[in-house]
Amino acid sequence: MSAKPFFDTNVILYLLSEDVAKADRAEALLSQGGTLSVQVLNEAANVMTRKLRMDLDEISGFQIGVRHFCDVVPITIDTHDDALAIARRYRFSIYDSLIIAAAIAAKCEVLYSEDLQSDQQIGGHLTITNPFS
Repeated sequence: MSAKPFFDTNVILYLLSEDVAKADRAEALLSQGGTLSVQVLNEAANVMTRKLRMDLDEISGFQIGVRHFCDVVPITIDTHDDALAIARRYRFSIYDSLIIAAAIAAKCEVLYSEDLQSDQQIGGHLTITNPFS
């Protein structure tokens, strides 16, 4: 298993938060390195354009910084199929299931997420952890 954690989109977006404590925590975690998927980058870009009104140059610069610290894994057809099985078994949305499936495929042991149930174990190898609690 990978000692590197997997980051959900919400953790990445807290880097831009006015909540200083959460922004600092997200920065501290990311500075140690980790993994995320192309989906996380896409979801973050969507929020940054629609809700934060950032332009594409700002988004690109931000994401280059994030990618400096994180390995980025693709979403493959196998990841998609695994996500469907996770969604069926655990009743997560397909988007959350894709993040979980990507974390498992990357052999991460921890998925940092504020949106999912903290301390839940998926498949015996991945633990969801709320880094802000």
